[in-house]
Amino acid sequence: MIMDLFDGIGHVIYEVALAVIPLLIFFLIFQIFFLDLDKQRLKNIFVGLIFTFLGLVLFLQGVEVGFFPAGEAIGELLGQRDNTIILLPILGFIFGLVATFAEPAIRILNYEVEKVTAGSISKNVMLLTLSLGVGVSIALAMIRIVMGFPLWYLIVPGYALAFILVFISSDRFVSIAFDAGGVATGPMTVTFIMAIAVGVAEVTEGRDPLLDGFGMIALVALTPILAVLILGLLFKWKERSNT
Repeated sequence: MIMDLFDGIGHVIYEVALAVIPLLIFFLIFQIFFLDLDKQRLKNIFVGLIFTFLGLVLFLQGVEVGFFPAGEAIGELLGQRDNTIILLPILGFIFGLVATFAEPAIRILNYEVEKVTAGSISKNVMLLTLSLGVGVSIALAMIRIVMGFPLWYLIVPGYALAFILVFISSDRFVSIAFDAGGVATGPMTVTFIMAIAVGVAEVTEGRDPLLDGFGMIALVALTPILAVLILGLLFKWKERSNT
């Protein structure tokens, strides 16, 4: 039973090696010709690379044997329930909140934003903003799967609104917003939530998993942008009211 958890791990190790080794080679080139870091820092970096390699292997193997099957099973179960038009958006919103709180890339972004802005933009405020944005995107994706309308009904108005907000939101939030859209589509959301969406589409009558189960990540990339731009607009109004 335990050995089943490591079934196919050789292929995972190969894929991670293909990703990590080129970065290691670039680092060694810079170390030899430019950086000249001391031995202690080199030791710490190499230990960190080993941890990164092992962590990626275990995570991707866990995704293969755990996240994908669990997500699809949950999606299929939810798709067979009654009142899916009400149940799925609510649960999708909750799943989006939970996945965002656990997303490591989002935590790094929030930490960097708080550090660069000297605490004026709190990491907790950013985390809540992004969590709400992702939660809304998952809820909308579930509604789209149940009702079956095209993805562009949400994408085109959403990006049009984003570009409008770019001109009226606070300038320092614009770059943060578009980076937030990228980091929100991290491993937690892509692996678990997408599997749920595909599972729902598979058991929903008249839906094609290929057409209706995908496209959710496009929404996940969009709604955090809107959420952060709206947050910037609120900050801008607050600054004006204090002057």
